[in-house]
Amino acid sequence: MAESTGVKSKIESLREWVVENKLRTVGGLWASGVIGSLAYNWSQPGKASVKIIHARLHAQALTLAALAGAAVVEYYEHKAGGKTSADRYAKFLPLDTSYSHKD
Repeated sequence: MAESTGVKSKIESLREWVVENKLRTVGGLWASGVIGSLAYNWSQPGKASVKIIHARLHAQALTLAALAGAAVVEYYEHKAGGKTSADRYAKFLPLDTSYSHKD
């Protein structure tokens, strides 16, 4: 039983990272899709230009699926009362809001 909680915490931490880094996840899936599809298509007979086009199409389909998945995650995160955009990006905003402008 203790092992299952350790695995669950790893899966939960992975899910949290994906929620915080949606665009990196989609970009990584796109890059791995292009590389994987090129590797597969290159082993098949045919013209190089057709292989490149097929690799791009496969990666594009994978990216669209990943974007749809990110949208679903964002929807359920918002519906479940997760962090709002203001809460999520507050760490990037300065704490002192009184700015002094130099002329």
